Parts: sequence; C-alpha cells; structure tokens
Amino acid sequence: MPARNALEALTLRPTVFLRSSWPWRSLAYLAGGALLGFATILAVVGMLVAGVLLSIVVIGFAGYLATVLSGVAVGRLERRRLRLVDFDELPDPHRPPPRAGLRAWLLVRLREQATWRELGYTMMSAALFCWMDALVVGGVIYEVLTTFGAPLYMSDEPEGHRWALFLAGIPLTVVLAWPVTAWAGARAAMARAILAPRAHDTDARLIEVTRSRARLVDAFEVERRRIERDLHDGAQQRLVALSMQLGLARLELPPGSPAAESVAEAHHLAKQALTDLRELIRGVHPKVLTDRGLAAAAGEAASTAPLPVELDFRLPGRLPAAVEVTAYFVIVEALTNVAKHSGATRAWISGEVTASRLIVEIRDDGRGGADPSAGTGLVGLADRVSVVDGTVALASPPGGPTVLRVEVPLTEVPP
Repeated sequence: MPARNALEALTLRPTVFLRSSWPWRSLAYLAGGALLGFATILAVVGMLVAGVLLSIVVIGFAGYLATVLSGVAVGRLERRRLRLVDFDELPDPHRPPPRAGLRAWLLVRLREQATWRELGYTMMSAALFCWMDALVVGGVIYEVLTTFGAPLYMSDEPEGHRWALFLAGIPLTVVLAWPVTAWAGARAAMARAILAPRAHDTDARLIEVTRSRARLVDAFEVERRRIERDLHDGAQQRLVALSMQLGLARLELPPGSPAAESVAEAHHLAKQALTDLRELIRGVHPKVLTDRGLAAAAGEAASTAPLPVELDFRLPGRLPAAVEVTAYFVIVEALTNVAKHSGATRAWISGEVTASRLIVEIRDDGRGGADPSAGTGLVGLADRVSVVDGTVALASPPGGPTVLRVEVPLTEVPP
C-alpha cells in the first residue's frame, strides 16, 4: 500500500523509499516553507511599518488589520503546500460570510478562532519554522556542493583526495533522505495540528445540522406512530374480523368438502397475514413501547428471538420518548445480529440509569469478531444513537463474547 504522508513513507523498505518521490517532495516542501516564512517576515514588517507611519490618519489602521489577517493567506497557502507531503487534504476551517461585501467578510474572519490560530501559525513559521527549514535545506545543499564539487574547488589537493570526497558524497546524500523526510513529516504534522478545523469552528452550522437532524428524526417517529396506529386500529382489526368470519364459515361447511378446504386455506392465510402484520407493526413502532415503556418492549422483542434472552432492567420510570425509541431499536438490531451472525446460544440485555445516562448492554456467548463495516447494521445503529447525543461501544474479540454498550444522556431523569 502506498504511503499517505511523509512519516508513513519512512516505514517503506529503503530501496522502495529511495526510488519514491518522497525525499524530493519533502525537500520541496521545506524549501517552500523557508521561502514562505521569509516572505511573511518581510510582508508583516512592511505592513507594521506602514501602519506606524500612517497611524496619524485612518489609513494606518488598515496596515494593522492586514497584519492580523495575513494568517488567513498564509494558512491557505500552507494547506495547499501540505499536499506535497500529505495526500489527505486539510479542509478549510472558515465559514462563508452571510452576505457579500468586504465588511461582512472582515466581521466573520475577525470573530473566527481559526483566523487567530492561523495568525499564531504565521508567527511561529516566521520566528522558528522557516529558519529550521532553511537550516535543513541549506545543510543538504552544502553537503552536495562540498562533496560533489570537491574535484572543482580542491585543485590544490591530491586528485585521490578529491575523488574520495566525491564518492563519499553519494552515501551521505542518500542517508540525508531520511532526516529530510522525517523533518518534513514532523513539520507537516505540526502545521496540520494547528490549522486543522476544530469542532467550534463550525458551531453554528453544526448546531443547526444537529437540530435539523433531530427534527427530522422526531418527525419520522411521529409518522411511524401514526402508521402504527392506522395499522393497529384499521388493517389489523379488519384482518381479525376476517379471520373470525372465515373460522365461523369453516365450522358451518361439511368437513372434507372442497368448499371447506378452500375456506380452511383462506383461514390459514388470513391468520398468517395477521401474524405478518403484527410483526410489521412491531418493526414500525411497537404499541407496547408507547403504552408500557422500554422494559416491556424489550421483553416482547426478547420473546420473539430465536434464542434464550435474559433481561435485567432497573429503570426509575418512563424515559423520554426519543430515548426509549432509540434504545428499543438498538436492542432489536442487536438481537437480529446475534441471531444471524454470532452463532450464540444465549444473550443478555441489561438497562439502567446511572449519572443521568441510560446505559443499555447487549451481550452474547457467540463467536465474536463482529465488524461494523461488514453490513451488520451497526453503523446505522450508531448514527441513530448519535442523534440523541449518545455513544456506542462494541467489544467483540475473536472467540467472543460480544458486548454492545450504548449510553444516552438524559435531560430529564425520572423520579
């Protein structure tokens, strides 16, 4: 597998590493860092001097403002330069201004923490990083010129000494590929750590996306309940009535007659349809969850599982509806995975409220080795839990057991 960044490239076999482009990419990255740092020093000094000289008029403050915002330009250039030694693109942490115009852009940038981090990186680059980059690049250039140029500038030395130094330059230059790449990788890692987006850089968008997702989930759950009520009070009741009518008709017909056999078959199909409908209702939104809560709904799900399931619920009362629905479908999905993939003979489900958090654990005695990326529904389960700010932890070593732990914070704890 090809290396994704300069530090990973150091783990390649020496022959592969030396034939790759990583040493050259690293050298180009460091040379560009030195040039960018020195250019930044000149630009910042020039803007500060202009600000001081013109401070007697309002125009002078533009120099100070440009100095503060210089980090934005340097940060953008650095994120592009990182592609030399890191194939993973670094996202832009800045939010787009709410409206067009320089004033709106300035107000947004000056209020962003990313702008001040970029300014800090710019100062570090000018004060430290560019000098170290120049030292490394200068050392490489000096070594190459000193060794390979020996036959030219050491004319007063014996010819054997000159060519010995020339030949010694070959292994020295090869060895330098490792420290150059190592420093370039470390330098890029520091830049990425400073310039990478933070969670609070997109707080407004993140909060709105979270709220929007929560609203969608709430609306979806309301619609599920409506469908459950319609199926339970409408289609299910009609199927019950149809089954009863067919049962009565079956009793009135002569046993063994063709009509009796047809009615009996229709009666069987009606009962099967009723069973399927009840399973569908349970999957859409179980009525027992609405009426009696999580523990009862989990008991009903366990009763239909193809293996013995032991329950241990210690809940103080009814929980918020969104939490109960999330926990229930986690249990249903987990039991489905246990039945299909684990080879288990028994499962255990526990639930309790501790420190304002609902903790649900599902464990089994199966073979283990559960892989969320293998299409077992665990990724979708984690997405569902994240909507209510919950977390999912999975422990499934080869040979078992498998333990799925879900924690959901409670804004209101039942008395």
